[in-house]
Amino acid sequence: MVGIDRRSALRSAAGAGAVVVGLSATTETATAGTAPAAHSAAVAPAAAQATAAARPAWSAERPLRVHIVAFDGAEELDVFGPLEVFAAAAAMGYPVRPLLVTGGRRAGRVTASFGTEIAVPNGWDASTADVVVVPGGGFRKRDAPGIWSEIAKGVLPRALSRAERPSLTVLGICTGVIVLHAAGLIRDRPCTTHHGAQQYLKDQGADVRTVRVVDDGNLVCAGGVSSGMDGSLWLLERELGSEVATRVEALMEFERRGTVLRTAGA
Repeated sequence: MVGIDRRSALRSAAGAGAVVVGLSATTETATAGTAPAAHSAAVAPAAAQATAAARPAWSAERPLRVHIVAFDGAEELDVFGPLEVFAAAAAMGYPVRPLLVTGGRRAGRVTASFGTEIAVPNGWDASTADVVVVPGGGFRKRDAPGIWSEIAKGVLPRALSRAERPSLTVLGICTGVIVLHAAGLIRDRPCTTHHGAQQYLKDQGADVRTVRVVDDGNLVCAGGVSSGMDGSLWLLERELGSEVATRVEALMEFERRGTVLRTAGA
């Protein structure tokens, strides 16, 4: 496999109007029934063009509104990694409006997985979001705060189920994908999650792919913990272009890795 300079390649592809996904020189066309080779780029050009044509042209007057859910027991990096990505893009002047929200209608305080106290300034109103980010946390602790507690309470899964619409992209991070499954959003759609939780989802009948990010249109799933930054940067690239994503990467001194599988549904 021939290595490449990612940032230079993405900028060149953007200038040529090409669709480039992934982190290596290998490119494959992916459909809902196939998985790419490890560390390859998975691309569905026709579907990508159709999806791009259907999306709004984000602007200062109509920014990409990203709601990042925080709840008791959520993994800190699942919350703050995406917040950093989208907030950095906004700080650089791009049309992005990130918002930290609770899973319900009211603002509140939550305690994350490692004890970080978070004052969440907003409740979640799905009608005012274009993207909602759902973190994971607490997969192995069923009697502690985390995803199982949120599923048992039912507030967040019901809100997600009611919010489902073609124009709302849901980004599930790590075991937050299990919350999406409980909300009925996964069904038979391709997804991924933390490697330690993949078998659980498979046992529930989910179509789990062993890749870092799966883009199935308005359902995007990222694997374990740090991959939330990869998924968020991918959404920046998909919605605002590769130049935006690579500038945010450079600012954060973070480089994406692994595979983005873009299915025929994207």
